[in-house]
Amino acid sequence: MAIAIRSKKEIALIEKSATIVAQALKLVQKHAVQGVSLIELDKIAEDYILSQNAKPAFKGLYGFPNTTCLSLNSVIIHGIPTETKLQNGDILGIDLGVECDGWFGDGAITIGIGEIDSHDEKLIACAKDVLYEAVDFCRAGLHFKELSHFLEQRIRQRGFVPLEDFCGHGIGRSPHEEPQILNYLECPNPKQGPKMREGMVFCIEPMICCAAGKPVVLEDGWSVTSQDGRNGSHYEHTVAIVNGKARILTHA
Repeated sequence: MAIAIRSKKEIALIEKSATIVAQALKLVQKHAVQGVSLIELDKIAEDYILSQNAKPAFKGLYGFPNTTCLSLNSVIIHGIPTETKLQNGDILGIDLGVECDGWFGDGAITIGIGEIDSHDEKLIACAKDVLYEAVDFCRAGLHFKELSHFLEQRIRQRGFVPLEDFCGHGIGRSPHEEPQILNYLECPNPKQGPKMREGMVFCIEPMICCAAGKPVVLEDGWSVTSQDGRNGSHYEHTVAIVNGKARILTHA
């Protein structure tokens, strides 16, 4: 399937949804303190999204039961909100999507609860910093595989590894569109395949493991951990190629 090229008006509509995503993430982060349950945070996100005359994009998507993916400690992505309460030293991935007027936005952050250890600080910084480095790297004419190669290099330079089999993606009229954007290069030559073009909109989302990138899906059928069983991190922005460069749409 071809990668969609969006008009300025369409990008503005996607940005509207993406801005609600960013604001919801900020709100959940504010309330994510010791003693608060994951299901309470999910309710806060859902109530806010609905208050903006928008819909939670994840709820019911492929059968997912909640508004947010809340991934605690060793869960890297797709964690289901439960009654589990946050504790000092936890790290929490918050991932959510929004549909507004038929257009979608998507974003994620990972945060520490109270005081976290220095290794987890570096783990979170890897996902966040690599994401922003990747945004700066993007430009019209760049192969998407070059972006995947760049992401892998930056992650490994920091002493971590990318999660395998999961990826960033195009977004617009659907929450997941072409292209798929892996966080690693799966072929010998990055200068092949589709290129970024003016008007393309997509999500970049580094998913970081400590030592082993092989994923393990837990018994709930959603939560994804690493084969190493250690903590992971995840950051994501929705971006558009505007004036030849990537512009972040998920801004609060």
